[in-house]
Amino acid sequence: MYITWLGQSAFKFQDKLGADGFTVTTDPFNPDKTGLKMPSFEADIVTISHDHDGHNYLKALRKDPFVIDTAGEFEYKGVYIEGIDSYHDDEKGAKRGSNVIFRFDFSDLSVAHLGDLGHILTDKQIERLEGVDVLLVPIGGVYTIDAKKAVEVINQLEPRVVIPMHYQIDGLELPEQLDNLEKFIKELGIAPEYEEKLKISKKDLPTDATKLVILTV
Repeated sequence: MYITWLGQSAFKFQDKLGADGFTVTTDPFNPDKTGLKMPSFEADIVTISHDHDGHNYLKALRKDPFVIDTAGEFEYKGVYIEGIDSYHDDEKGAKRGSNVIFRFDFSDLSVAHLGDLGHILTDKQIERLEGVDVLLVPIGGVYTIDAKKAVEVINQLEPRVVIPMHYQIDGLELPEQLDNLEKFIKELGIAPEYEEKLKISKKDLPTDATKLVILTV
């Protein structure tokens, strides 16, 4: 499995590289609304955590993908996906509405994408996410949980690998500036590893600790 961060909450998962590869994409963003460049490519599946410009830009995808933007259980081409209802804020959606957490169960790896999660997980959500190997977690605050709450969520799930997303990077232009990466690294207290593209399988997972991987755009 190859995991590439495209910026904000957008990721690309590839089971292998090349023309025969299978691609899943999360939360494609509108470049005009973020200031970032969203690459155009083909995808087999795309998930959308909520219907905001920074997360629902289907025009970036050249292929006609299978789109999932609601909670529920799905299977497509051997990938099992579960959408889990949550909120975009800590007031049960009163400020920013709803958010869908997505769990992807690939052949030998489980990945959770928290979208624009705005609160600590409930017991029911924790149960649905039990055993997740790789956690993609927002850390920038303002629109999502911040660094401190992100660490609480990580401790709730105890994933083997953590990849942060939705934080301030060069070129990102939003109405309010997000927190930076350094704040999260300090709060988590784990020395990070930096990768342009993460190649990972079940056998690569740490067995007795959580690994922090920073993907560069």
